[in-house]
Amino acid sequence: MSNHIKYKQGEIIIKTSGQAMYEITKNINSWLIKEQINSGQLNIFIKHTSASLCIQENASEDVMRDIMDYFTKLVPENPSLYKHNVEGKDDMPAHIKSVLTQTSLIVPVKDNQMELGVWQGVFLFEHRIASMQRMLKLTLIGS
Repeated sequence: MSNHIKYKQGEIIIKTSGQAMYEITKNINSWLIKEQINSGQLNIFIKHTSASLCIQENASEDVMRDIMDYFTKLVPENPSLYKHNVEGKDDMPAHIKSVLTQTSLIVPVKDNQMELGVWQGVFLFEHRIASMQRMLKLTLIGS
C-alpha cells in the first residue's frame, strides 16, 4: 500500500437565493468522492467578502433560524449606520457579518468523506438579500 501524499484542488459553485444558511455538505462530499483521496485534510475557502462558511448543527431548522435572527439583530441593515452602501442596504452589513464569521474551514477527511460529527454540516452563510452565485475553492491534501 502506497502512502504518497497527494494534492488536489477544485472549485464548486453554489447558487443562493437570499439571506440564509445553505447546507453544502453533500456538494463537498460529492467532490471528495471524485478525487479519490482516502484520508487527509480539506481546506474550504469562499472567494467572496459578503458570504461566509461555518460548521453547524444540521438536525434542527430552528438552529439556522436562531442564528439568522441573531445576526439580523447584531448587524442591522440600516444604511444610516454605515458609510459604505454602494450595493444597497445589505452591502456593509454583509461585509461585517463575513468578518464576524469565517471565510475558510479545515476539515479532516476519512474514507473519501468529511469526518464531521453526527449532527454537523458545512454551511454557506449568505449575507446578501439578492440571489448570488458563490465560488468555493477546495484544496485537499492526503493519501
